[in-house]
Amino acid sequence: MNDAQKLNGVEKNEDLGNSASHDLSNESNESNNSNASYEPLTAVYEHLRHSSDSKELHEFAIKELPDRSDQAGFSRATALLEAVAGNSNTPEEDRIHLATVMPFPNILVKLSQDESSNVRLAVAKNENAKNWLVGRLTKDSCAEVRDAALCNPRTSWKMRLEGAQTNGVSTKTLDYLASLGASEESDDSPVLSAMVRRAVALNPGVSQPTLIALSKDKDSDVSLAASKVLNKS
Repeated sequence: MNDAQKLNGVEKNEDLGNSASHDLSNESNESNNSNASYEPLTAVYEHLRHSSDSKELHEFAIKELPDRSDQAGFSRATALLEAVAGNSNTPEEDRIHLATVMPFPNILVKLSQDESSNVRLAVAKNENAKNWLVGRLTKDSCAEVRDAALCNPRTSWKMRLEGAQTNGVSTKTLDYLASLGASEESDDSPVLSAMVRRAVALNPGVSQPTLIALSKDKDSDVSLAASKVLNKS
């Protein structure tokens, strides 16, 4: 082997060594990046829960969730959104957005306790919310939130009945409650919906047109109650 061939062999070996070193370096960097992306969940959760960086919180709030097929990534992302939702430093418009579109109870529970009535209102209107959570909002300190919760299709009949019996419920909400089960095509429970309509008829806040309509209700208990109220007025 001449000197030129020896030199070529040395250069090739150096190139292979440099290439291997470069690959190992890349693998190390990728590993570090992966570890950075997957810090312990509790550490990231606590960081976001106490963060005062509104920009960072905004980015988490609007970030697209992983596909549900990625179970670990999806669970992690929704858990971190709970921390973002419960942080008052998250911009209000982002909290309202989450309250409007999220179906996850852990996130909606946080938002249902938000200091902003606008955020709680968005939860009360969310038809993906669990009925027990919507029911809790029928007792909210804000009248608009209470009314929205009573008009949410997810609200239980128990809470609807209590709402129909409560003074201060808006006329619009009483009109909605009076419509439940009123039509022949309705799939609502005949017994439970009639109890709600009767309570509306006896509510001092019911409008005159609704009271007149209830006096002609298909259920005799409802029509009788409404007629008695009309005769007293």
